Order: sequence, then C-alpha cells, then structure tokens
Amino acid sequence: MSDPEIIPLSERDSTVRRIRSQQNQQQPDSDEEDALSSVRSSTPKPEGSAELLGESSAVILLLGFVFLMWIVALISVKQLILSSSGHFSFVRARKHLERITSVGPRTVGSPENEITTVNYLLDQIEQIRNESKTGPHSITVDVQRPTGCFGYRCYDRVTNIAVKLEPQTSAQHFLLANCHFDSVPDSPGASDDAVGCSVMLEVLHSLANLSTPLKHGIIFLFNGAEETFLQGSHGFITQHPWASHVRAFVNLDASGVGGKELVFQTGPNNPWLIQAYTQAAVHPFATVVGQEIFQSGLIPSDSDFRIFRDYGNIPGIDLAFIDNGYLYHTKYDTLDRIHNDSILRAGDNILSVLKHLAMSEELADSSKYRNGNMVFFDILGLTMVAYSVYAGTIINYTVAIATLIYLCGKCMLASCEAVRYVRDLVCAVIVLILSWYFSLLVVRFVAWLVTKMGRSMFWYSHFYAAVCLYGSAAVGVILLIHMLVKNLCHRNVSHVDLAEIFFDASLLLWCFVLFFLTHRGWCSAYVPMMMVVFPLISKLLLTKLFRAKGASLQYSILYLMGLAVPYVYIMFGIRVIFEVFTPILGRREDVPDIFMASLVTAATVILSSYFIHFIYLSRSTKWTLAVLGSVFTLMFVLVSSGVFFPYSANPSSPQPKRVFVQHITRRFHALNGSLQSSDSGFCINDQDYTGMQHITPHIPQINDSIRMHCQDHIPYYGFPRFLTVKFLSWYLPAPEVSPKAQLELKLLSRQEISWGIIKLTFEVKGPSHMSLYLRPHAGASLILSSFHSRMLRLGRDSFIFYSHGLDAPTWNFWLEIQPSSSDVSPDEGMISLAISAHYFSGSDGRSEPLESLLERFPDWAFTSSWITTYHMYRY
Repeated sequence: MSDPEIIPLSERDSTVRRIRSQQNQQQPDSDEEDALSSVRSSTPKPEGSAELLGESSAVILLLGFVFLMWIVALISVKQLILSSSGHFSFVRARKHLERITSVGPRTVGSPENEITTVNYLLDQIEQIRNESKTGPHSITVDVQRPTGCFGYRCYDRVTNIAVKLEPQTSAQHFLLANCHFDSVPDSPGASDDAVGCSVMLEVLHSLANLSTPLKHGIIFLFNGAEETFLQGSHGFITQHPWASHVRAFVNLDASGVGGKELVFQTGPNNPWLIQAYTQAAVHPFATVVGQEIFQSGLIPSDSDFRIFRDYGNIPGIDLAFIDNGYLYHTKYDTLDRIHNDSILRAGDNILSVLKHLAMSEELADSSKYRNGNMVFFDILGLTMVAYSVYAGTIINYTVAIATLIYLCGKCMLASCEAVRYVRDLVCAVIVLILSWYFSLLVVRFVAWLVTKMGRSMFWYSHFYAAVCLYGSAAVGVILLIHMLVKNLCHRNVSHVDLAEIFFDASLLLWCFVLFFLTHRGWCSAYVPMMMVVFPLISKLLLTKLFRAKGASLQYSILYLMGLAVPYVYIMFGIRVIFEVFTPILGRREDVPDIFMASLVTAATVILSSYFIHFIYLSRSTKWTLAVLGSVFTLMFVLVSSGVFFPYSANPSSPQPKRVFVQHITRRFHALNGSLQSSDSGFCINDQDYTGMQHITPHIPQINDSIRMHCQDHIPYYGFPRFLTVKFLSWYLPAPEVSPKAQLELKLLSRQEISWGIIKLTFEVKGPSHMSLYLRPHAGASLILSSFHSRMLRLGRDSFIFYSHGLDAPTWNFWLEIQPSSSDVSPDEGMISLAISAHYFSGSDGRSEPLESLLERFPDWAFTSSWITTYHMYRY
C-alpha cells in the first residue's frame, strides 16, 4: 500500500492562517479548529484499507498470465488430433502420398505430371471401382483435356481426372471435391497438393464402400493444372458436362507444409455450408477472421475456390494447410515433413463433411438456403461456434448497449461527480490512444533504423528476437506515458479511482471497435465482442471486492481469470497470424520490417488494453521500465551487430531465402526478321527485401553492379518472366543456351481488312510454359485480338501466359492493329512482339553452367531454376 500524500506541517500552518484570515473576514467567530477542518477536507483522503500491488507482484502476475495463455494457444495450434473417427485409413493415404511424390516435381506438360502421376491415379481409382462393384454406388471416370482462355491465361490440353461417385440409381445433384496433383518447379509438392489428392483417394475408397447409398453424388476432381494460374479448375467448371450438376464444392489446398488444415473462406453466402462443417468436422479449425483477411488481399495467394465461385457460380468451402509456410513451394515440401496425424485429421474432416453434405437436403436445392452469412470460429480446435450474421448483429449491439448502460450508470451521480467522471473518462481515452499511437510511431522508427542498417528480416528465422526488440519498445513507450500521467497529472487522485477510470476507458474503446465493425458488416466483430463482454462481467462481479480491498492478490487473480477466455482466444489468433504472415514476408519485396513491427505493436496494444489497469494499481513501475529499456538496448545492439542472421539451413526446420535463377538467351530481331542482337546470361531474381546482400559474399559476381536496368523500349523491359512479379533482377553474363526443342514462331498471314486495320496471324510451337508480351509502337493501336479483352495490361504492354499438356497442337492467335500512317516509323513498324519460352523439365531445363552456378549458392538459399529463351520481333 502506497503512502497518502502528506502536507508538511509548515505548509499546513500557513494554509490554516490563510483560511483563518479569510474566514475571519466572513465569519469573525470561526475558530482555528474550523480552519484546520477545512484543510483536512481539501487534503486527499488516504485509500484506507485499499491495497496496491508491489511492482514485482504485478510483473509476475502479468507475465505468468501471458505465458500461460501463450502455452495454451501454442498447444492448441500444434495439437493435431485428440481422437479419430476410425473410418479413414491414413496408412493407405500415406502410401498414395509416397507414390505421388516419388516422381519428384510435377510441372504441367512434363511426363511426370501428364503420364506417371495420371496413370497412378487412374490405376488406384480403377482398383477402388473394382472393390466396390457389388456395393450401392457406381463409379464413372473421365479424363478431360480442356483448352481455353480466361483472364490473361490460356491453356491447351491440360489434364483433369474427374471421378463421379453416385448411387446405383443415379443422382441429380452433386458435390464437388477438388485437389491438384501438379506442383511448382523444383518442389515435390507433398503438401501442395499431393497430400490433398492422397486424402481424396482414400475418402473415395471409404465412401464407395459404404453399406448404405449416399443421397446425392460426389464428383472427385483431381486437377492437373493449378500451379499454372488455376487453369485445370477453369477447364472443368466451364467445359465439363458434369459441371452443370454441381451444387457446392470443397477445395483442399496448401499455403504451408503439414499441420492443420484451416477453413479460411466459405460461401459466398450459403450459410448452410459452414453449418455442415460445424456439425460434421471431427477436428474443427476455422475462423471467419481468416476469411476476411484472405479476401482483403493481404495474403498474396489464390486458389481454385475463386474459379469455382466466379466461373461456376457455386458456393464452397476452402481449406488449406498453413503450418511452416517457410517451406511452401520449395524443395523442402517433402513427404517426411507431413505427420501422420496431419493426414489423419484432414481425412477425418473431409470424409465426415463430404458424407454430411451428400446426405443433406440443402444440396438438392441450395438456392433456398443461399442468402445470409455466418460468423464462425473454433474454440482451440475443440469445438465450433457458428451463428448467423443477423444473430451476431443482435448480440454485438446488445453487448455494446449493456456497456454503455454500465458507463452511463456511473454518470448518474451528483452533477459535479458525473461531470468529473466524464471528464476523467475522456482524458483516459485520449491518453490510451496517444500511448498506443506513440508506441506504434517509435516501433516503426526502430524498424526503419534496422532496415537502414542493413539488418532487415533478422526476425525471419528468429521470431522471438522481433518480440523482444519491438515488443519491449512498444511496452516501454506505453508504460512510460502512463507512468508520467500517473505521477505528474494525477498525483492527488486515488490509485484505485485511476485504475477504475482506465479500465472503463479500455472498455469504451473496445465497445467503439465492436460498434464500428458491426456497423460495417464485418463478421470478425465477434472478437471485440469477446473483449467487451468477459471483462465487463468480470468487473461487475468484482466491484465490491475491488472497492473494499483494492488490488489485493485475490482480486488480481480473479480479474485475470475473467480475462482468460478472450485472451487465450486472442493469443491463439495472434499465434496463427504470425504463423501465416512471417513466412509470407519472405516472399515480398516491400519493406517487411515495418510490417512485422506493426504486427508486434498491434498485438502489444490488444493485449495491453486491460493490463493498463495494473499500471495504476502498482506502487511503482520504475524497475519494470528500466528492465524493458535494458532488454531493448541489448536487443538493438545484437541486431545491429548482425547476430541474428535472417535465414537458416537447419535440416529439421529450414527457413530459406528464395531465389529464381534463369539461364537465358535473348534474341532481338529487326523489322525484316533478321537477327539484330543477342545476349546470354543468368537472370537472377530475389523474392525478398534483402536482395543479394547476403548472397554476394558467397558469389562475388552477383552484386549491384550487374543489376538489370529496365529497358523501356523492349516489351516488359526485356525480362523473360512467366510471372508478372516486380522483384529486382541481376544479370550475370553466361554462355549461350540452346534447348533441343527450339521455339518456333511463324507469321502465317498479314492482311489489311478494313479501315486500314492490319490483321496478323501467328503460329507458335514451344515448351509447356510460354509468355507473350505485346507493345504497340507510337502511332499504332492494338484494337482487337483472339484473346479479346483478356490480356493483362502492364503499363504500355499487354501480357498473356500460355501453357499446354502433352501432344498439344501449335498455339495460334491473331492481332488487329490500327496504324496511323503519319506517326508509324518505317524502321520500327507497328508493334513489338516478345515471347519467352520456359523449359522446366527434362534435359532442356538444365545446363552445365547453370548447375555450376547453383552449387555456389549457400545452403540456406533455395534456388528455383530453369532455362529460358526470349525472342523479340517487330511487325
């Protein structure tokens, strides 16, 4: 208990004399005792029996609470299964996974993808069909090789395997289950998405052997062209005759390696889908927060969900493995990193959900149940909570109104007391906001300093170093501001009253966030609802104890217990968000430290909102502030000196730097078709902010002196990319590369059709991945093409990506150009056309110089490499 403020005797005597003199003028008969009473009434009253926490006690309580909540959240994230339904065999599923991944990378158009994997899947499906011939279901298999265009993507004869499971009496309505068996180059794609197809094979086996027939049919789509910008799913949903009977879908994909599969988006609308998942999922892991984050565009990824939704106009459930995103799309996405329990939980969930949906009434006429959205979330993976947005709105507004009633009740005092309370509450809100704002400002400044010192991304393989550096700065600033406010602005106010005011201020701010998100229609509003209702109930139950004893140990423990439910959920959410976003920042070129610092500060602000209460109930915070300052200083020195290297080659948990390396030959042709110039080299693209600063010591030739400058006069600046990425490029001269299967481009015809419009018709023969860039010259306009309006605009250029399976015919397209005779240069022509041919598989995808360069990269770098040719023509 802190001592009440003591007025020195000399000061008290002078005050007595002053008051006595004033009273003598007004009331000559008043005596010295009356004056002394007046002084006592103006002196702050001691807090009586109310207790204050010792600084060490407050710190131990808060740290212990946070640590306990973090451990509970961590266990929940890592705990894959508690029990199994026993209907799904992970043993058979794992055998499928072993066989699919054993062939290595499976890029579209490669024999590994189009022949080996396809044959294995067809063989397994045939075995399942033979086993279930006498059962109540029939199985029909169709190998589809569609051709089409959408957006800026064109494809020709990519491979899909569609399997229709239906009752022997047939079915009119179908559920679609989708996975993809292709992979990115240089990755075995175990988690993305061989495990999804392995799970689907075993789910097909289980459902086909049921003793009672399903009410509706299920189509299992094993699509072979997802990594080429979702072409396989587009080919099925827009061209396959079965697609018109699909009423809903479930998509299984990955943005990490292993772990839990998260339901991160559903719908659109159709609340019955998430209700089905809620009722059927054996191991639920879903949150509407993930859906709103994903659909905001913060996560640079896409899935077949969008294709089925936009081109098929059907609703669905999108699931993805999210653990260990550092290994996503790398050579480390291997079989041994996928735990059996991960396969089992995914199998249990998919099997149960598909069976539930295939037996449901809603699937037959989903349009009846189309309207509305759901608020949904799991509770530590143990159970699901789902309710309608309408119900959520009522709950949220009820909680907000109850909070306002609680706060208004404190204003129903004497007029002077009410005015003072409102004034103090407004001041507390301002102080809270300012403390959080300056905390964010300071932490972002520290992140900027770290970046300028060349120590960016130190946290990529040392997450807790970021927590210590940015977290200590954030907490320190918040604590410092409140310590100054307590000691300088509220010296004469009871600590208990201050603690009460700042609790109410935090409650009011969370109530505002709740009202704002609910008003905007965000389903994520349930999070601030939890952060209002539980602390409010806890405070109401503890009011008498708090007023009687202040911050006693009993009160403090009970107060923290009241925060346990929302805080453990918040910790769980924070853990998942960092699990997802930290690896993603290794695939972005913008300043990642500012983003990471902001994430840590946001987490600190959220967690501190109801801990501010303890700053004012603690006798002192000086030692805490000193320790935070010491931690920050130590961490800043360690980070500045480069102790924390961003990347790791630890075999058990690698966190690699991603680098694209292309061995390219570029050829530039004149207007008459003759070769004007050519060059060859290694085009090197990094995928994060650090560039080549850590690579240069290992390969001195790769430095900023060879950074590739944009060549504005060449389509897409002369960059031979099949991805429309913005990563920086380094160009290291190398011997010429000449693939056996050379690119062939022919101008089939040139004709003037009408109004001076020139129509050019082309034929292209080349590898499975090609990129086309078009740039009209001054005085000419590209007014129409066989791609219609599908081309992607990149400044002055238009872009088309093309891929094909095996035995595809030549690629034919035409362009219509409107020249202006007065402006078109006779030396330059009307248009520049550049085409890049990318060789990912077979002997054409490798070269001796490329292999020699790759061997020089450090073991903590993952290089995705291939051969590319770039040809530019003028017409």
